[in-house]
Amino acid sequence: MASRPVVAVRSLEGESSSTLPLPAVFTAPIRNDVVALIHKSVNKNRRQPYSVAENAGHQTSAESWGTGRAVARIPRVGGGGTHRSGQAAFGNMCRGGRMFAPTKIWRKWHVKVNLNQKRFATVSAVAATALPSLVLARGHRIEAVSEIPLVVSSSIESITKTKAAVAALQGLQAHADVSKVIASKKVRAGKGKARNRKHRQRRGPLVVYAEDKGIVRAFRNIPGVETANVRSLNLLQLAPGGHLGRFVIWTEGAFALLDEVFGTYEKASTLKKGYTLPISKITNPDVTRIINSDEIQAVVRAAGSSVTKRPFTQKKNALKNRGVLFRLNPYAKAALRSAHAKEAAAKAGKKAPGHKQALVKAGKQFNETLLSA
Repeated sequence: MASRPVVAVRSLEGESSSTLPLPAVFTAPIRNDVVALIHKSVNKNRRQPYSVAENAGHQTSAESWGTGRAVARIPRVGGGGTHRSGQAAFGNMCRGGRMFAPTKIWRKWHVKVNLNQKRFATVSAVAATALPSLVLARGHRIEAVSEIPLVVSSSIESITKTKAAVAALQGLQAHADVSKVIASKKVRAGKGKARNRKHRQRRGPLVVYAEDKGIVRAFRNIPGVETANVRSLNLLQLAPGGHLGRFVIWTEGAFALLDEVFGTYEKASTLKKGYTLPISKITNPDVTRIINSDEIQAVVRAAGSSVTKRPFTQKKNALKNRGVLFRLNPYAKAALRSAHAKEAAAKAGKKAPGHKQALVKAGKQFNETLLSA
């Protein structure tokens, strides 16, 4: 965010004539994630519905030949005496057939966009136009421009001739960006060449005005230059492609109106009911610098060892590895100890393991007692 007390107002020749206080909108938080999300949604609302013809691919009388003729059951054109007769029709795999799932104009083209988020994105895009680093990173040629944001006397709003508008851009050292646009003009790839959009080119400066006294007519024929009213700034113009840092030329009247349009942190906007500027969640967005500061490092505990457990290790056989066996079955240790004790007792002369008792036959007296009952 930009934070300077005043900004110089330039004449059409590029000389400083007066100063204006910096509007609060230029100190708003810059959220490129919000800008990218809202730009994606707002850009969908500019689309024009399209579809193929309702009867495309079905403008012939074709019927299937059925089974038994050793050909596919796709509908075929009737008649004779021409190559077309007998050819398959209608299907999306057929020459001259319809496409799969023909497009319809009642597709859901537009999306609803949260108004507060849309205003947040616009405010972020406006704040980003005051940072020379972002403007240069977007590709604008502002090396010779005296100051960013560039504010011009309101006399530029009364220009009615394109020749005078070009002279004003040259006096402000901003014509280099127009030259970049002229040099970038190329023939579009694809079918757009035949659809009334043969060429494509870069974006140039955006001229924001307060009152149209001929400025729109004067600047509209300069390649890449766009104009916008400060009361209805558009995110698609402030951040083309969702990329922050458009080169904006403000007129003196438009620059002075920004506090009324967007309000400040204390005063609500006069044009947007009850709207005040969004407040940044943290005053210093450099989180890495905060974490590495002496104040934070003095109270955090020391970093642990960098040894990390491997995501996978060699599989151990619990039947052969006692350590793995005891982790899986804690009772296995007691069972093995009991087995070893029995084996040792057997070796010491006691009853051997698996010992069978000798067979003892019953006596004559026991048999007689048993049968008498």
